[in-house]
Amino acid sequence: MKKVAAILANGFEEIEALTIVDVLRRAGIDCDTIGFEESVTGSHQITVEVDRLWNGDLSDYDAIFLPGGMPGAANLRDHEELIVALQAERNNGKTISAICAAPIVLARAGLLKGKNYTCYDGFEQEIQEGHYLKETVVKDGNLLTSRGPSTALALAYALVDHLGGDAQGLREGMLYQDVFGDK
Repeated sequence: MKKVAAILANGFEEIEALTIVDVLRRAGIDCDTIGFEESVTGSHQITVEVDRLWNGDLSDYDAIFLPGGMPGAANLRDHEELIVALQAERNNGKTISAICAAPIVLARAGLLKGKNYTCYDGFEQEIQEGHYLKETVVKDGNLLTSRGPSTALALAYALVDHLGGDAQGLREGMLYQDVFGDK
C-alpha cells in the first residue's frame, strides 16, 4: 500500500489539507498527517490532532503533500529541516505535491527548477524558478501542484491516479463528475 505524508503547520488551509487526506484514505492509500506540534490550527481556526509528530524522516513515505494557506505555507517554507527532507526525498524519486501558496516551499527547496507548476494566483510572483501555468492541476514527473481550495478535489484525484489508485471510481462515488464534468 502506498503511503503519503501530509505536512501541517499552523495556519494551513483546512479545505486543501483535509480534502487530500480524506480522498487518499477513501482510495485505500495510507495518509498520515504530520505536524510540528501535536495539535495544529488552520487558517480558519479549525484545530487538528496530527497522526504523527515531525521527526525529520520522511523515508517511509511514497509521497509528500503540502497544503497552502497563510501563514501555514510560510511556516512550512521557513522550516529548515523540512526543506532538507524535501530535497532528500526528491533525490530519492518520491512524489511531492503542493497546493495554493505551498509551491513557495518547493521553490525554497529548489524543487521547481526546470519544472512546470501552478499555484494560487499571485504567488507565482514570489517564485523565481520553474514555469508557471495557470491550470487546475499541473503534473510534471513526480511533482503535482494545484491552485487553491476549490481545486483540492481535482488534485486529490490526480494524486490517487498518480499513486495507482482508482480515482475514476472515487469521482463517480463522490458525484464529482455530476458537478464538475470530466475535469
